[in-house]
Amino acid sequence: MFYKGIVIKSTGSLYSIKNIDTNEHVTCNIRGKLRIKGIKSTNPVAVGDQVEYYIPENSEIGVIKNVLDRKNYIIRKSTNLSKQSHILAANIDQAILMVTIVFPETYPIFIDRFLISAEAYSIPAKLIFNKTDLYNEKQTQYLNSLIEIYQNVGYECITASVKDKVNIDKVKNLLANKVSVISGNSGVGKSSLINLIDSNLNLKTSEISEANKSGKHTTTFAEMFELSIGGFIIDTPGIRGFGLYDIKKEELFHYFPEIFKVSENCKYHNCTHVHEPGCAVMEATSDGIISELRYKNYLSILFDDESKHRL
Repeated sequence: MFYKGIVIKSTGSLYSIKNIDTNEHVTCNIRGKLRIKGIKSTNPVAVGDQVEYYIPENSEIGVIKNVLDRKNYIIRKSTNLSKQSHILAANIDQAILMVTIVFPETYPIFIDRFLISAEAYSIPAKLIFNKTDLYNEKQTQYLNSLIEIYQNVGYECITASVKDKVNIDKVKNLLANKVSVISGNSGVGKSSLINLIDSNLNLKTSEISEANKSGKHTTTFAEMFELSIGGFIIDTPGIRGFGLYDIKKEELFHYFPEIFKVSENCKYHNCTHVHEPGCAVMEATSDGIISELRYKNYLSILFDDESKHRL
């Protein structure tokens, strides 16, 4: 007999499944090779997946037989060089990136790589800028300049302080009744934020390393949590790099909404927005219509060696 369930936790070889009909939790594994429409991934089954499983006779461990069609997923290049990709989460309503200016510093190129991946799979992306309680005047000015850039593109941005409980209600409104995945560098405060959002949860957290101002991995596997405010949030392990997967160089500009919009006015239909005469994108950048930071990141990703970002 086959049952339907949602993957709520993945530990690499074992999966915690919530039965759709009974809400019962079952531990399952995979037997043999399970391939999902040609995606070569370190995790053929991801948190958020809807699956069919069965429980063999005289066994307490179920077996995932099939992964149902996904409406979307967010993916990055794998840290494992023998594989191609790692799926962070599947079947989500929105992808949230948690950003910090210091302790640790989230680089704009990292933000843009995350946003590109979300755009590529038609997932609405939002930015939460945490640790505003730590920033001096110069850092606050930089924060405000980043927010202006991303809000102008159309991304919703929320400033927050988990420590001082600032704007937590705004974050709750963002998450309520939706399936959200939250990602970011190690140490940005994802688990601490989730604990604040729902007092019933008690996710493990850790302090920032003073030696290198970076975070330690407290979330080791992706896991989905049901929120008392309605909806679900998928917490993911902190990541240092976000390598793009399966995005063609000639299509990269499609995933910068402001560049794609302006590109309609370029002289040549196959303009790369790098050196061509009559390039509306370069002109808009010179005029300040397109952020110079975003344009530079576009060029960096266009010409960069992706293998550097499999960290």
